[in-house]
Amino acid sequence: MRIIGLAGWSGAGKTTLLTKLIPRLVARGLRVSTLKHAHHSFDIDQPGKDSHSHRLAGATEVLIGAASRWALVHELRGEAEPTLPALLAKLAPVDLVIIEGYKREAHPKLEVYRATVGKPLLHPEDPHIVAVASDNPLPQARVPVVSLDDVDAIAEILLKHAVPLRAAISHHPASV
Repeated sequence: MRIIGLAGWSGAGKTTLLTKLIPRLVARGLRVSTLKHAHHSFDIDQPGKDSHSHRLAGATEVLIGAASRWALVHELRGEAEPTLPALLAKLAPVDLVIIEGYKREAHPKLEVYRATVGKPLLHPEDPHIVAVASDNPLPQARVPVVSLDDVDAIAEILLKHAVPLRAAISHHPASV
């Protein structure tokens, strides 16, 4: 299993890019998973559903299964947020895991950048950024820059720079 990240400020287009990238990578025969960081509380459960009621009643975990998919919801209930390596370890083995967010973590990342967001480039401050996908030329960049519209070139960059999960975890401070 190899990992690569997409990093950028909110509104830069990371999720939109992912929805274009995943089908292209799957069409190449790759099994792809994603891991998304949320900076806020989130709820994938729906009020009124039994699983939601189980969780609100105090269940630590609720496992929902059906013929088409299953989902596990784990309530932290005051525990610390899991580290990136701990979350990656919960995924089933696939060819490639694309991490959306976790921009301050030490894994290789493609920066998604739009000047209209009004935030600075993460590169060159982050040495783990291997390239930038942008809607404008960035002559100041010290890494390759590719157009946000060139999904095939972005896919090539992700595959070229993805690292084995074991290598990424061994360099994480919380895992040593």
